[in-house]
Amino acid sequence: MYARVARFEGIAPDRVDEQVAAMEQQVRDARAGNLPEDASEDVQTLVETVTRFLYLVDREKGTGLGISFTDSKEKMRRADAAMNAMNPAPEDGRRTGVEIYEVAMDGVFA
Repeated sequence: MYARVARFEGIAPDRVDEQVAAMEQQVRDARAGNLPEDASEDVQTLVETVTRFLYLVDREKGTGLGISFTDSKEKMRRADAAMNAMNPAPEDGRRTGVEIYEVAMDGVFA
């Protein structure tokens, strides 16, 4: 498994809930196979490659981390290229860094 960690700064705190709601709707639509007909090739690539996505925010600092998971190095390569082609709207912050890791352990305690 591989994880891509993207860092964001300049997130407007009053936009976080709206931003998260839009992302959650996109995930629900993708799971149900309801991608819009005009969905970009990049969005279609993410649906094919990303198995899990976490979004962590610090509203006070206006920062966030987007963590995307794939089950193979090849899928991560494709997902990374697709996400690098996308940029958030200015009010949703700016991507300031991206790192890719192999997931060495995934433990659940509860």
